[in-house]
Amino acid sequence: MKICIVAEGSYPYITGGVSSWIHSLTTHLPEHEFIILAIGADEKQRGLYKYNLPANIIEVKEIFLNSYMNEAAPSRDRLRLSPSEREALSAFLGGGKQVNWGCLFDLIRSDRIATAGHLLMSREFFKVLTERCREDYAHVPFTEMYWTVRSMMLPLLLTIREDIPEADLYHCVSTGYAGLLGALGKHLYGKPTLLTEHGIYSREREEEIIKAGWVQGYFKDLWIQYFYRLSEAAYTASNEVITLFGRNREIQIEIGCDERKIKIIPNGVNVDDYASVAGPPSEGGPLRIGAIVRIVPIKDIKTMIQSFALVKKELLDAELHIMGPWDEDEDYFRECRQLIDTLLLTDVFFTGEINVLQYLGRLDLVLLSSVSEGMPLAILEAMAAGKPCVTTDVGSCRDLLQGREDNFGPAGIVVPVMHYDKMADAVIRLGNSRELREQLGRSGLARAEALYTHSQFIRSYRELYNHYKEEQIWQVSALN
Repeated sequence: MKICIVAEGSYPYITGGVSSWIHSLTTHLPEHEFIILAIGADEKQRGLYKYNLPANIIEVKEIFLNSYMNEAAPSRDRLRLSPSEREALSAFLGGGKQVNWGCLFDLIRSDRIATAGHLLMSREFFKVLTERCREDYAHVPFTEMYWTVRSMMLPLLLTIREDIPEADLYHCVSTGYAGLLGALGKHLYGKPTLLTEHGIYSREREEEIIKAGWVQGYFKDLWIQYFYRLSEAAYTASNEVITLFGRNREIQIEIGCDERKIKIIPNGVNVDDYASVAGPPSEGGPLRIGAIVRIVPIKDIKTMIQSFALVKKELLDAELHIMGPWDEDEDYFRECRQLIDTLLLTDVFFTGEINVLQYLGRLDLVLLSSVSEGMPLAILEAMAAGKPCVTTDVGSCRDLLQGREDNFGPAGIVVPVMHYDKMADAVIRLGNSRELREQLGRSGLARAEALYTHSQFIRSYRELYNHYKEEQIWQVSALN
């Protein structure tokens, strides 16, 4: 079966997290062919893959959200919209009705529109937007509204107008633009669509927009609604929605996903791979704290650094090893280095990308300070290596470390998001007790072996894919 995996901002340009998940899935299901429909932010990323792709990935189709900057404007505006097209466009802009995505897809992909920006420069679009402004944004200057909506919609129009590879099954690994293109694939070819949501994309974008300085206050709701509409398209089009843990399922239902579509398939880790590094390091060395993480704002490295500053006052020999790529957001990386200098901190080491196995054996505990997560692979790896963890209360971290109706006992300590003082207290508590670290590490290893194995993860997706393969064979037989 030919499966199109649709990914935004991850594989194959970025390592770790969702990218590792995609790479593992495709590598361990060689009986299927995969197309990667990769959505990136910038054309500069084209062809810059961080992975050696397995042989069963037969194509990578790349789409970049800033490609519209290379398009020329049409010389004339002859666009005319039908009543149903105006209604679909108005609903997308917040007209209070369900968006007719099929109508919107056909309009945006039609030959009547010359470029991604053509629709937005048309008289018809101005009419629809003017009506929306009168009803919902009467106090906002029209020019501000227009340029905000234009910047919001251009990447959307560009992605919808792209050629979409034909496949037997579309599998999106988030909502957002990836989920939208999965819905488009289903609309164009009538093939089933799956959605695996690691974190809740729309909630993550909402948090970013609330904090963002580039969005004026009265436009924050507009941007937030935009991303929830994209999620609505993905949820509606998907035949099944896979989530990683129970709390995610509850949020998906809360924001509009049909609960009958949702099933839980947790991530997994191959525990045997970590046997050589499992358990505590030998006694006598410094307390080594490790963070397996990308250096980006959503991982909140600054809170981690601030907490370590408090740890160093109590545990003078402590070291913090931040293990992961720093080139994804170089400005943020510089800010983290400046914070270290400001706090006059020593013993903080940025390793860049590393082989995690080579470092895990030397660590005493693993730290995660994210403001949003799904089911973090870094914590599963730590558990497989018998390392205790301190994490923020995000995603599935509480389930992983505290358990959900199992008898394995705690595998670490969970603290509130952005509370660097409580994070420091937890680290100091573990740092002062080797016995406690060993006890938590044993519990984590036992839970990983029982509930979060890589073989279970692959078996679940093999069964899921085979269901659609068998359904496809049945349909062909019925037609013949």
